[in-house]
Amino acid sequence: MDDKKILGDERRSLILQLLKDSTVPIKGSDLAARTNVSRQVIVGDITLLKAKNEPIIATSQGYMYFKPNNAIPSFEKIIACFHPPDKTEVELTLLVENGVTVKDVKIEHPVYGDLTASIMVSNRFEVHEFMEKIKSTKAAFLSELTGGYHLHTLTASSEANLVRAEQVLLKAGFLIDVLR
Repeated sequence: MDDKKILGDERRSLILQLLKDSTVPIKGSDLAARTNVSRQVIVGDITLLKAKNEPIIATSQGYMYFKPNNAIPSFEKIIACFHPPDKTEVELTLLVENGVTVKDVKIEHPVYGDLTASIMVSNRFEVHEFMEKIKSTKAAFLSELTGGYHLHTLTASSEANLVRAEQVLLKAGFLIDVLR
């Protein structure tokens, strides 16, 4: 590949195709390297693509194009949790070990209203990567803004996995209530 910058619409088309073709998240820095632009330009491109209703999500592992898979049944539930920040890794690990994906975390902020952040972790490795990213960036958990209260959207291939995950969180003292 040459060092020529890929410009504007052509670059956004390439980014979109790369995301659609990928089965794993792609880091912004990798997209920047592929298109010979800065990571900040990629952030702007992703924003423009999202404004055109492209279903791109940002995860702790990188950007993903959301592809609903209608062939595999998916069950979803929102749960309410409470715990201190130092229990986040335990909570996420309990969930993924019971066959669920943690799609996001949501809080209700007194000024901004509902805030949602994509997590998209499905296994212990992804939980570890998420926690390492939090530590390396010294970022705060959203739940720190609400004293530990937060919601998670969970998905699983079976309702039994969701029920089992809830039971494990209840036993661990993390689960507050099942909302849906």
